[in-house]
Amino acid sequence: MLPMDTGSASDIPKGNWVERMMPRSWRPYARMARLDRPIGTWLLLFPGWWAVAMASDGWPSLTLMALFGIGAMVMRGAGDTFNDITDRDFDGRVARTADRPIPSGAVSVFQAVLFMGFLSLIGLAILVQFNRFAMIVGAASLVLIVIYPFMKRITYWPQFFLGLAFNWGALLGWAAVRGDLAAPAMLLYIGGIFWTLGYDTIYAHQDKEDDALVGIKSSALKLGDRTRPYLYGFFAGAVILTGIAGWTAGLSWPFYIALSAGGVQLFWQAKDVKTENAADCLAKFKSNRLYGWLLLAGIIAGRLGA
Repeated sequence: MLPMDTGSASDIPKGNWVERMMPRSWRPYARMARLDRPIGTWLLLFPGWWAVAMASDGWPSLTLMALFGIGAMVMRGAGDTFNDITDRDFDGRVARTADRPIPSGAVSVFQAVLFMGFLSLIGLAILVQFNRFAMIVGAASLVLIVIYPFMKRITYWPQFFLGLAFNWGALLGWAAVRGDLAAPAMLLYIGGIFWTLGYDTIYAHQDKEDDALVGIKSSALKLGDRTRPYLYGFFAGAVILTGIAGWTAGLSWPFYIALSAGGVQLFWQAKDVKTENAADCLAKFKSNRLYGWLLLAGIIAGRLGA
C-alpha cells in the first residue's frame, strides 16, 4: 500500500455554506455531491444551455433552462458520488482526498450507493419531461458516466473522456428543443470537448504529484512542460468549432463578438497559467465560468438578431 502524502491539503473547503447552514448529518452527502464546489456543475450545465439557446427560435425556454439547471446539479452529484465510490482506495492514500466522505468513514459505500440512486431518480424525473428522442439521447450518456472514472487507470487522456461526458448536454439540449440532432449540435459538442481538454488539463496540474503517487494518469502528467502549446491548440479548436456551429445555426454578429471575447479569456488562461502553482491552476480552472456566460449571452443575442 502506498504511503499517505502529507504534503497536500484537503480539497474540501472549510467554513462555507454547507458547514454553516446544513444539518451535520447532511453535510457529508452535500460534500459528496460537491454542492460546496459548484464550478463543476457550471461546466456541465453550460453546453446544455448553449445548445438550448442555439436551437431555439428567439428566447430559449425558461422551463427548459431550469430543467437543465436542476439536472446538471443532480447528475453532477450522482457522477461525483460514483467517482468517489470507484476511487475510494486511491482517495484514502493521499491527504488531499483522505477526508472525503467515503475514505474518512463519514459515509459508507452502501449509503453512497443509495444517495447516488436518489440523485439519479431525480435526474430521471427531469429526463422524462423531454421528448422521446431527447430521452434516448440523455439515457445514452450513462455509458460515458460509468466508464469515465476508470479511464485515468488506463490512459493519459481521461480528460478526453470527461469531455465526452461533460459536453453531452450540447446534444441533449438541441434534441430537447428540436427533437433531432443536426450539424450545429455536433460541432458544439466537439468544440466543447476541446474546451474540456484545456480546462481539465489545467485542473490536473494541481493534482499531478498526488496522481503520480497513487498511479493515476492524466494529460498534465503526459504533457508536463509542453502543456502551454497544447492549451493554445485545445482552446483554439474550441473557439473555431463553436464558431462554425454558430454559423451553421444561422446566428448573427453578436454571437461572434461574444465568442471573440471568450476566445480572449481562453487565450489568457493558456498564456498566464502557472502550472507549478496549484492555487493558480485552480483559479484559472474556475475562470471558465466567465467563458460559459460570455458564450451563452452571445448565442442568445445572435439568435435574437438573426
